[in-house]
Amino acid sequence: MDILGLGTHVLDCPRVRKLLDDHADKFVRSVYTDREAAYCRDRSHSTEFYAALWATKEAVFRALGTKWRRGVDWRDVEVICQQAIEPTVEITGPTGDRLAALGVTRVLVTFSYSRLFATATALAVKA
Repeated sequence: MDILGLGTHVLDCPRVRKLLDDHADKFVRSVYTDREAAYCRDRSHSTEFYAALWATKEAVFRALGTKWRRGVDWRDVEVICQQAIEPTVEITGPTGDRLAALGVTRVLVTFSYSRLFATATALAVKA
């Protein structure tokens, strides 16, 4: 397994809470897939989960050697969390095209959070 990229990102949870309070549906629809939004909404620490998933998306962009910019859809990177299983990502759209062009076959992700911060790391690999 060859490592092609490593990305990490830290987000301020109170900032995400403010975005949720001020822009609610518009913010959620622009950053999260329906499945991600439902997952976060169902959690007792929903703010922290929203922040952790957003940090994961940013970490994936960085692992692919880029950052989010206009024209790139946050929803190209979907973070999938299943009970008691490590999170995975599905990558589509222009971000998926970049993944293929780089020869990346898998992106491994992990995230963690506290009341104040959420952090995520992504590792782009070629099998």
